[in-house]
Amino acid sequence: MRPARYAHRHRRLTGPDGESYLKAAIGAGPVDAAFQAIDQIVGASNTLVEYRVSAVTEGIDAIGEVTVRIRRDENGRRTFGGHGADTDIIVSSAKAYLAALNRMLAHTGWKDRLPEGEAASVGLSSNK
Repeated sequence: MRPARYAHRHRRLTGPDGESYLKAAIGAGPVDAAFQAIDQIVGASNTLVEYRVSAVTEGIDAIGEVTVRIRRDENGRRTFGGHGADTDIIVSSAKAYLAALNRMLAHTGWKDRLPEGEAASVGLSSNK
């Protein structure tokens, strides 16, 4: 008999409307399950393009930093990145994923909120 390779996670999020949401999901691992639970709450389809973990500190209570890059399914050219850091890699991953989702939704809009478009991107210009 082989052990199951699936993980179960639940996430509680507070939406822009101030409402609290709780969802549970099953994934290929704990990070995937956390992302699935977040996706159920947010409801914005996307594709994970990059997932990277690096240690910021050393030791048993090391801080792990996660970088996530996602792409909106309808528009495959633009990607949105997020970073998260915590002693719990699942929490770091959720923070990074939410940061990327927030950037994507600010740019493209969400439900009744209008997109900010390029205003959601930081840029520098020279006034010559």
